[in-house]
Amino acid sequence: PWLCLYLQVQLCVQQSLTAQQDESSLLELSLGKFRNVLLNQTSPVEAVIRNIASNVTVVIFQVHAQHSDVVISFDKVRVLLLLVTGDLTGCSETLLLPAGPEPSVFLCSASKSCLQVHNCSYLLCVLDPIPGGCNLEFDLEVDPNIYLDYTLVDIHIKFAPANLGYTRGANPPLCDSGTGQSSRWRLHYDVYQYFLPENDLSEMVLMSHIRKMSGVQSVKANGIKMLTLTADDKTSVYFSSLPGQGVIYNVIVWDPLWNTSAAYIPVHTYACSFSDLVDNCSSLSKLSTKVFFTAFAVLGLFICFFGHRFWKTDLFFMGFIVAAFVFFVFITRVTGLSYDVRLILTAVAGIIGGLLLVVSWWRFGSVLLSMFVIGLVLGFLFSSMLFFTPLGDYRVFRDDVVFWVTFTCVALMIPVLFVGCPRILNILASGIVGSYTVILAIACYVYTSLSYITLDLLRRVLNNYFSRAYTNVPFQKNDFIILSVWAMLALGGVTVQLRRERSEVPFPPHPYLTWKRERERRSTNVLDPSHHIPPLRERIHNKLLHIKELFQKDQPAGERTPLLL
Repeated sequence: PWLCLYLQVQLCVQQSLTAQQDESSLLELSLGKFRNVLLNQTSPVEAVIRNIASNVTVVIFQVHAQHSDVVISFDKVRVLLLLVTGDLTGCSETLLLPAGPEPSVFLCSASKSCLQVHNCSYLLCVLDPIPGGCNLEFDLEVDPNIYLDYTLVDIHIKFAPANLGYTRGANPPLCDSGTGQSSRWRLHYDVYQYFLPENDLSEMVLMSHIRKMSGVQSVKANGIKMLTLTADDKTSVYFSSLPGQGVIYNVIVWDPLWNTSAAYIPVHTYACSFSDLVDNCSSLSKLSTKVFFTAFAVLGLFICFFGHRFWKTDLFFMGFIVAAFVFFVFITRVTGLSYDVRLILTAVAGIIGGLLLVVSWWRFGSVLLSMFVIGLVLGFLFSSMLFFTPLGDYRVFRDDVVFWVTFTCVALMIPVLFVGCPRILNILASGIVGSYTVILAIACYVYTSLSYITLDLLRRVLNNYFSRAYTNVPFQKNDFIILSVWAMLALGGVTVQLRRERSEVPFPPHPYLTWKRERERRSTNVLDPSHHIPPLRERIHNKLLHIKELFQKDQPAGERTPLLL
């Protein structure tokens, strides 16, 4: 049976070769220039490169599609065999061709629908290092690809080490010949990052920017250099994940002896799925998240302008933040509940925490304790903003102990600095923290990098290995607009509160002592009308009787018994 199946497959391939001999188009490529090609699953396209110089060792042929697979092969028979058997999974998008008179490859789409791809070819000369020339992990013998995996937390890129350059027709240098300066161990790898425009998931935009990250000079001119790896380092790097934001990565291998460089093949990701029906790239925020942060932003906007005047509401707001953050971290760490359930429980815990802080103020009336909690919230936001800058990507902060000690010291510095002027501290905290909740609500509907000020901190608390990720984020037009909104809200809220409260007492009197004095005054002063107010138990009993009367039938009016004379 297997022999019959093999003969049938071969027969189909031969028939396809005969029937599609005229249909297969010949595509002539220009070196270093991108070209759009329309591919389908039934007819492969042959791409040929002409006029290769004699000093060229290899040709890197690359094809890019937004979210589909492309089949590339040197052999047309193999491509047709894959089409007949349907085995089109795990297809490569890059091939490294040995330089010859007219090297050619065959392309076809791995999906049933037509696919528009962009392809380009680059030459590597005698002294240029060969990207992926010392591959021991991936499928291709020489693999210049960058492999990418992503989660909601981080992005992991890895690539094969490069080899030294060699002349055409000669054997490549051995990868394990030694570790001296005459071997591949002298090579350095520069990792570059490039952000696509925010809120734009179109294929045309992606392909126009892929060109900027292909080739050594284009990558250096447009990309952001994140780090440099030596041969002693692992060819593996982690970045923080930005769902919905397109980002392109590339690596340039540099030979310091000959001062020559070569670029790997750029790889892109949006850290989300285009095919999922729920939580795809077009709708990242859940409904529960939008409801939670929208309601939170309404309260925060009120606190921004009226926080100090409505002191108990301000305390409830700050207590809600502390309790909700701590509880969400705890329940995520110890349970496997769904996100929606955790968010509901977090809201309940935040309400309880806010009420507890209000009750503690009513009973003890400690301004110092209340301002410590409020100052700690502002300090944590300020410390998160500090590590949101490029300072957070310094290698010394990869150590969790160093990071958390530094972070806590910066956060505690805020309440310590303002210990002599608690009213100023409260107005600053309510204005800045309250206005930032508006930014979090905006992030549920429109992508903004400002939400990662606190989100990166939450990720580091929840994930043990997030410290290895670089947390660089884009800062583009939308972010400047939203940052201006945040600054205007914070400045406006602080200014309004300072002008309104300058002639008022700094803080309300002790609530419990005030209530106690009023109770004693009412019990001794018979001229006070409140002295004659019935006790609480009697008032509750009267209220219950009044409610009970509402459910009783009205008695009918008129005479019901005979009149006795």
